[in-house]
Amino acid sequence: MKLGFIGTGVMGHAMVQHLQNAGHELYVYNRTKSKTDDLVNDGATWCDTPTEVATNAEFVFSMVGYPKDVEEIYFGDKGLFKANLAGKTLVDFTTSTPSLAEKIYHEAQKVGAASLDAPVSGGDLGAKNATLTIMVGGEEETYEKVLPFFEIVGKTYSFHGGAGSGQHTKMANQIMIAGTMTGMTEMLVYANAAGLDLPKVIHTLGGGSAENWSMLNYGPRILKEDYSPGFFVKHFIKDLKIALDEAKAMNFDLPSTSLATRLYEQLADQGFENDGTQALIKLWWENEKKS
Repeated sequence: MKLGFIGTGVMGHAMVQHLQNAGHELYVYNRTKSKTDDLVNDGATWCDTPTEVATNAEFVFSMVGYPKDVEEIYFGDKGLFKANLAGKTLVDFTTSTPSLAEKIYHEAQKVGAASLDAPVSGGDLGAKNATLTIMVGGEEETYEKVLPFFEIVGKTYSFHGGAGSGQHTKMANQIMIAGTMTGMTEMLVYANAAGLDLPKVIHTLGGGSAENWSMLNYGPRILKEDYSPGFFVKHFIKDLKIALDEAKAMNFDLPSTSLATRLYEQLADQGFENDGTQALIKLWWENEKKS
């Protein structure tokens, strides 16, 4: 199958590799061309614009940073909607806004195409191991058609309703992660101050009701002082702000999520916006080391 993929960053790159390994023909575009070099060496075809990707591919997947980037690759002068999209399917893996997902859906309908909003969770490890969780909005018929590709890059995938529903589900996911990341960070700060053996604490808590993905995956990274981005601080801030905006539009507050957002903004203000979300510990542990 001829597939297009726009955005070969930390997660997108691994997703393209899985699709290539499954025998599909890939057409790729990325803002920084060099990030596609090894994919092209492995058989993918470089395209100069998103329009060119859509011209060649039957299914086009996108995985970029911010809603403004999604807007540009879909609606820009060299965007996907400049191509003839009749009969084609567009799938946006980016965590974006529900309203933009709806806009893409309605535009796709106008030109005879189908679209899904399909944000993912699982970070760099999930992408590398093809164990991503994929949350999908759009039409169920389109979801069923794209499901074989979701099975290649993910482990858990589910259809949640009309256009924008995937994005709303991802916001629920990010709200939950905000709580587990702040809890995991404060747990380590407390255990360290109490003089406990931190690896042993993580192992023990992982066997009880405190078990959570953030602790088991990011806790060991923190102890190794590994702050490489499985998911960028700057992108997490973007996601949490979307969640807060959506909550405001629905007339309620999310005080814990608001606090987590302020903490991550403080971290970004200190110059760590390109670190992974586990770098939140740096607000307590100076010089990237535990006391």
